[in-house]
Amino acid sequence: MDQQVDRAPSVVIVGSGFAGFTCARRLISLLRRRGSPATVTLISPLDYLLYTPLLPDVAGGAIDPRFIAIPLSDSLTGVRLIRGYVDAVDFRARTVSFRDQENTTQQLAWDRLVLTPGSVTRRFDIPGLDEYARGLKSIAEALYLRDHILEQFELATIDRCPRRARARKTVVVVGASYSGTELIAQLCAMTAAAARRFGSHFADTRLILLELSDRVMPEIGAKLATKAEHLLRRRGVEIRTGLTLNEVGADYAILTDGTRIDTHTVAWLTGVVASPLIARLGLPTERGRLTVGADLGVPDMPGVFAGGDAAAVADVTKPGRITPPTAQHATRQGRTLATNVAASLGHGKPRSYRHRDLGTVVDLGPGFAVANPLNVHLSGLAAKAVTRGYHLYAIPSPANRWAVLTAYLTAVVFPRPVVSLGVAPSSIARFSASEEFAPPADNAAE
Repeated sequence: MDQQVDRAPSVVIVGSGFAGFTCARRLISLLRRRGSPATVTLISPLDYLLYTPLLPDVAGGAIDPRFIAIPLSDSLTGVRLIRGYVDAVDFRARTVSFRDQENTTQQLAWDRLVLTPGSVTRRFDIPGLDEYARGLKSIAEALYLRDHILEQFELATIDRCPRRARARKTVVVVGASYSGTELIAQLCAMTAAAARRFGSHFADTRLILLELSDRVMPEIGAKLATKAEHLLRRRGVEIRTGLTLNEVGADYAILTDGTRIDTHTVAWLTGVVASPLIARLGLPTERGRLTVGADLGVPDMPGVFAGGDAAAVADVTKPGRITPPTAQHATRQGRTLATNVAASLGHGKPRSYRHRDLGTVVDLGPGFAVANPLNVHLSGLAAKAVTRGYHLYAIPSPANRWAVLTAYLTAVVFPRPVVSLGVAPSSIARFSASEEFAPPADNAAE
């Protein structure tokens, strides 16, 4: 690819998550209004924005995965889109190196660089974890969990070994943060439907939620967390706090207290870390995330900005802390990034990132949710309405918004579908394959 810098300033955005997507959409609008000749290019291994808050619904069979994939080409008119995985940045030459779909390395020059490569699942050196556990950061992982669980239920109906049949219907979710709690709630509904479909009793199903801290959803208020925990227990979920995994095998999990659980399904949702790209940049980091100033600029690197899960953005409401890696923060940081990149090109004035927490919504399956919009604590159907209303508002595409609404309405009238599509085999749902989007080394172009 031609590395010559165009006469017009070139802005390159790395990553199509909430921060990168929002930055690109707002920035191209700002530049057009100002009549700027600057170009905006977004490089991402995906050609869509993934609305990650609804991944538990996909894993639970409640929503079609296409509904939460917002096509970049439909939403980012005027932005040059390149599908590629960014491997390195040369700050002196002001170029990025990326691999395209055929794994061919190319380079692209930039005058302004916005680093929003997102995050991947945080993993530890636990024997068997990478091989036998799966996360929930990608569509491949969500579809794999759904298909795998349903296939295990099918196999359980013909398995002549009672112990193995019960293990096939045992699901272990590690991590009781928002996503882990929402996942186990959706799996409650899906496994209940599967039990009816395959003629077994739901009582034979084991759903186990592990949390290393002393309660579920430690990020939310104790009152709402307690309501969520009581609901899950009523629905048959075994909640074990103060525990995590010691080892994972094809048909078992061993906990840190020595307990062995016979299971064929382990979901690992224990938080995230910044994209592996950040560690390769050679820039200062804080807790593994790229250090940035109040304007989201990288210190001592003119023209370089960062935001989202990959950046250590100071939380002005909580001195000494950085903002958590949430979609709410990433979206708002994307707007600030756009404003400040435009200002660096002479269009408008820069501003610091400030965030007012609008609250949290947690969907807990059919008929229940907990939420604290503007610090008003809600649970039950009222929280359910707020939760679904928020998601419909936050999805940045009318077509996808309509599709999700249709799925919500369909679920009111019809039972949850029990269908194993078989489109996400175990190999492509591995952490590195589905989250880092890095082609295998033995396939690399020479």
